[in-house]
Amino acid sequence: MGEQHLVVLLVKLAVAASLASILARFGVFKRMLLREERTLQQRVLLAVSLAAIFGCGVAARILTRTYRAVDLGLEGSLLAGVLGGYVTGLLSGVLISIPAMLMNGELLSMPLFAGIGVLGGLLRDLAPSQEEIWRFSPFPDLSLWRVVRKWSEHRRTLFHLVLLLTILFAEFLRFTASRIFGPNMLFTLYPAGPSDPPLSVVAVYATTLFAVTLPLKIWSNARYEQLLDAQRRLLNEARLNALTAQINPHFLFNTLNTVASLVRTNPDQARSVVQKLASILRKLLRKHENYTTLREELAFIEDYLSIELIRFGDKLRFVQEVDESTLDLPVPSMLLQPLVENSLKHGLSRKVEGGTIRLQSRLVDGRLHLLVEDDGVGMTEARLARLMEQPAPAPTAGEEGSGRGDAAAKPAFAGAGIGVRNVNERLKMLFGSDYKMWIESRPGGGTRTGIEIPELVSSLAAAS
Repeated sequence: MGEQHLVVLLVKLAVAASLASILARFGVFKRMLLREERTLQQRVLLAVSLAAIFGCGVAARILTRTYRAVDLGLEGSLLAGVLGGYVTGLLSGVLISIPAMLMNGELLSMPLFAGIGVLGGLLRDLAPSQEEIWRFSPFPDLSLWRVVRKWSEHRRTLFHLVLLLTILFAEFLRFTASRIFGPNMLFTLYPAGPSDPPLSVVAVYATTLFAVTLPLKIWSNARYEQLLDAQRRLLNEARLNALTAQINPHFLFNTLNTVASLVRTNPDQARSVVQKLASILRKLLRKHENYTTLREELAFIEDYLSIELIRFGDKLRFVQEVDESTLDLPVPSMLLQPLVENSLKHGLSRKVEGGTIRLQSRLVDGRLHLLVEDDGVGMTEARLARLMEQPAPAPTAGEEGSGRGDAAAKPAFAGAGIGVRNVNERLKMLFGSDYKMWIESRPGGGTRTGIEIPELVSSLAAAS
């Protein structure tokens, strides 16, 4: 076998991989790969996509008269049938053959390519599952070993063998037609002359086999990437729903106990508590909403604190210093309530004389700054350090909410209460590294928790 002929066959494999990679870059094509069942319109679109890329290769071979390796008409027709079925294979075969017929008079191209496309559609119907098409391997010894080891996989293995033999049969049809009707009626890469060694013919068959396998593997990887991305999105949505829907069981039990004690002494107040609790639960059941306005978040906090005020009485005070321009800005739902609950439970409940929870919001340079502050018992440096995976200095008075101590590099609140951990986890999932969260506390001086998120979250809220 001549070196020049071997180079042409190797270039053909490189072209097959390149054309497959080009198609895999288009999002529409990748989405089509994910579909197991397609409408007629989708099958036609898939046929046109494949015909466009492989048909250009046929046209390039005819126009240049030099680059013979770019012609993958037969392989493209077979791939179209295997991936899309009869209609896709037939239509692709016809479209791919048009340049060869009209520009070079290769009249056998259309019936051969169309027939091979339909044969690919037949293979698709014979597959045990669509996944087996993507798992195809050109090495039959592995498939045979699976049959010996586990007979229950015989159908899967036989399909792989049939697909392999079909690819070789398609090349055999081209070889036979070119020998019977002559090279002018059908393009082939076989060396001219009857004295060529059999190794040249074997090399052409092997090249056709791998020219079909390479695109399948490339598209299989693109398909699995799409599937993984979809699974990650579903997992993130599930985690967000789980984090958002959590309610402190102690709060629920305490509220029910409060209602039980008020039923006899103050029925009107008990009824009011039940209504507030119903409002809270209704909010928690809206799991599909990842975002809400700051106004609605504050209303939820007021319902929550109105129940706690019954338990704490005048010892609990709540002060809001909210910029009016921030009230209608979207924020992650259930963002502030866990922080307020944390201040109440760990800061003020241990303080005999009670205290104040202060909530602030302001908009600075297109970013929303939120601060939850209490004058409770605070935390020691050792305990504060345990709240974070990596100790980090809290911002100074001039730096609060200014971007210091961003969560991607410093606090992760891995050791904090469930509420604070959930807030940080949700912010990380929603914004990546484009948010800041910090905690500052000292014994007897209360605790301050700051959050900074981008105002552009409004566009994300519209998407959710």
